[in-house]
Amino acid sequence: MSNVPSDLKYTKSHEWVRDNGDGTVTVGVTDHAQELLGDLVFVETPEAGTNLAAEESCAVVESVKAASDVYAPLAGEVVEGNELLADAPETVNNDAYGDGWLFKLRPENADDLNGLMDADAYNKLLEEEA
Repeated sequence: MSNVPSDLKYTKSHEWVRDNGDGTVTVGVTDHAQELLGDLVFVETPEAGTNLAAEESCAVVESVKAASDVYAPLAGEVVEGNELLADAPETVNNDAYGDGWLFKLRPENADDLNGLMDADAYNKLLEEEA
């Protein structure tokens, strides 16, 4: 069973979102997503200053098996991409919810976070997909 921390929000496309408490959120791919992809060999994160629409493709994670788009969970402005991943894409496999984050975003509307799935809802989605 995948690791699904209860303090995060989730999307149907397998991104996780952490509220940083300072008007920004951190976004990454879930443990489930990195397990499906396998060993990552390349990660492309969005540039700081990029404005994203909700559900817009904004990053790429590539494994030996496949390349997969990552989607913005919320509309907002990218404040930082995780530069560590350029040289160490496997960090996402090793620590999906820690150092393997992809980017930080300042949401246009903080209330949009409430529209994302909680851990229980995400676990149900994983059960349905299994």
